[in-house]
Amino acid sequence: MHAIVTESADQLVWREVPDVQPDRDEVLIKVSAAGVNRADVLQAAGRYPPPPGASEILGMEAAGVITAVGSEVTGWAVGQEVCALLSGGGYAEYVAVPAGQVMRIPDCVDLVDAAGLPEVACTVWSNLVMTAHLAAGQVVLIHGGASGVGSHAIQVARALGARVATTAGSPAKLQLCRDLGAEITIAYRDEDFVTRVREATGGAGADVILDIMGAAYLGRNIDALADDGQLIVIGLQGGVKGELNLGTLISKRARVIGTALRGRPVTGPHGKSVIVEAVVNSVWPMLADGRVRPVIGARMPIQRAADAHQLLVSGQVAGKIVLTV
Repeated sequence: MHAIVTESADQLVWREVPDVQPDRDEVLIKVSAAGVNRADVLQAAGRYPPPPGASEILGMEAAGVITAVGSEVTGWAVGQEVCALLSGGGYAEYVAVPAGQVMRIPDCVDLVDAAGLPEVACTVWSNLVMTAHLAAGQVVLIHGGASGVGSHAIQVARALGARVATTAGSPAKLQLCRDLGAEITIAYRDEDFVTRVREATGGAGADVILDIMGAAYLGRNIDALADDGQLIVIGLQGGVKGELNLGTLISKRARVIGTALRGRPVTGPHGKSVIVEAVVNSVWPMLADGRVRPVIGARMPIQRAADAHQLLVSGQVAGKIVLTV
């Protein structure tokens, strides 16, 4: 089969590699498209190795057609169109996936666009709902609202009845956030998000913050939290080491929670299979009735994977980038 081989961060080459075969608890998917994530960019640069036992090939989500099933797999059959959450291997013609990480294509979603759903849907649901228990009437601040995760999180939070505040970097991205349901949109280059959130909440602050920046926003995120608030850190674009005022944290009875999806086990109470099942049961109906939609910023041939990575890093795209095979 062919797959993207990483020769360097900016040299991603489509070439022949050994075929993959499904294990007894896996399905084999002929890939139609793969989603692009910042983790792929980091892995290509040598800064985010795959979990032990995972494919060295880039790609954490894909959509396509099942071509083989393992001997212990039930509920899936050859010929079904599916999307899947991966630990790696998506930038290829074929990928083998644990059956518990496979999802049917949601109603009314294009097969190619579906490749941009698994990572964002599982990230958002596992953090906003399974971890933070976001509820109707609460205020959630979503940093990077026009990103793949952010654009999905805005819609899911609104579908749950939450009030959404979000940051973004350009007028077009701010407008997209408003179109998706954000009530409070903050131009982070020109406005202080702490002040804006406090003003919009009568001084109370945000009940939940979903953060992709890490260290750079740590102190200000705590300032922006409401009493009993939760800061969920899912990205480190602003660095890994920050200073935290424990006095403020204690006085607010707040929590700082760091989570990651890729390295979770397949099974178990916090495993990927549990998250995938919850997403199919709860998010797929939101897609079916139009409360949530995929936000695809660009489709590119998989041979242009390096260009796709550059586009993602540039910040010039809103929503997800998908690579077509």
